[in-house]
Amino acid sequence: MQALLIDAAMIQPPEIIRVTKSRVSCDGSGDIPAALGHPRVFLEIDEHGYIDCGYCDRRFVLTNGPADTPEIAGLPDISSGASL
Repeated sequence: MQALLIDAAMIQPPEIIRVTKSRVSCDGSGDIPAALGHPRVFLEIDEHGYIDCGYCDRRFVLTNGPADTPEIAGLPDISSGASL
């Protein structure tokens, strides 16, 4: 079996959306119709200042929060706290 090697330079950073409230929802739609996205989930940004959608990997960052820095794309995923 041939091993699949992924070049780290080819992996795109998550889409980053800056928000002003700690409770956000995501349905994955963005530029596509909502019907083509994913089920709507509600996410709560905690003391880290950001949360990632478990479906589409969008990263929601609290504006002026602790994670609102240029290095936000390199921080580890935080998808806990997602609820339907």
